[in-house]
Amino acid sequence: MAPSAHLKSYGQRALKQTNPAAILLLETMERKKTNLAVSVDVTTSADFLTIVDAVGPFVCLIKTHIDILEDFEYSLIERLENLSLKHDFLIFEDRKFADIGNTVAHQYSSGVYKIARWSHLTNAHPVPGPSIIKGLASVGLPVGRGLLLLAEMSTKGSLATGTYTEDAVRMARLNRDFVVGFIAQHRMDGIGAAPDEDVTDEDFLVLTPGVGLDSKGDAMGQQYRTPEEVILDSGCDVIIVGRGVYGTDLKATAAIVARAERYMAEGWAAYLRRLV
Repeated sequence: MAPSAHLKSYGQRALKQTNPAAILLLETMERKKTNLAVSVDVTTSADFLTIVDAVGPFVCLIKTHIDILEDFEYSLIERLENLSLKHDFLIFEDRKFADIGNTVAHQYSSGVYKIARWSHLTNAHPVPGPSIIKGLASVGLPVGRGLLLLAEMSTKGSLATGTYTEDAVRMARLNRDFVVGFIAQHRMDGIGAAPDEDVTDEDFLVLTPGVGLDSKGDAMGQQYRTPEEVILDSGCDVIIVGRGVYGTDLKATAAIVARAERYMAEGWAAYLRRLV
């Protein structure tokens, strides 16, 4: 029988999780009535903080690419954490680790960014094999962090399909204390399970990029689906939106707020229809 955990409410699912970051995310989604994450991919700290402050009330999660900020100083992290407390959202550094265990442990804990100190969630490519999870877990587990594996991607021609995706899910299944879910386009529960393996209660979180209401793609291969297609049809949990929210005029705060509110409403409506 196919797993059906995603048909329960976010609050009900939080009660079944063991990882602190997964619990916190699901509780936040239930409390704020939002499954929207905004990916703030801008290159200056001023624009970054302005957008985060504007969309904060409408999101469960802010996704960062901290290494693209041209004027990064570590004091920015304190300001981001203050906004996280002010608006009640979690932080997800979209680092996409992809190296051996020892290297990623250093990348996660040290260097300029010290990601594990402030990011509730991060992610990794499963290409290096289980050692990448072991390395990241050695840093993240003791401080209550969670890991997402990149099982599928939203770009045209992605190689993350078929047996690659199945192997990613198998790796996650063996590391449930730290791997809380996937970056993917579809529900992952039960994929790649052995015939005699009981996965009926399996409940991985699925965070999905490539979400758009007014565009089907861009010139660099990104492909967009609507919140309804992602949440209702594909059973995913969190919609990740970037340019669809903050647009091209980064000073147009009122417009950014309006778009964030629209995506929040569309995502939540799709989730409520899924529960019926």
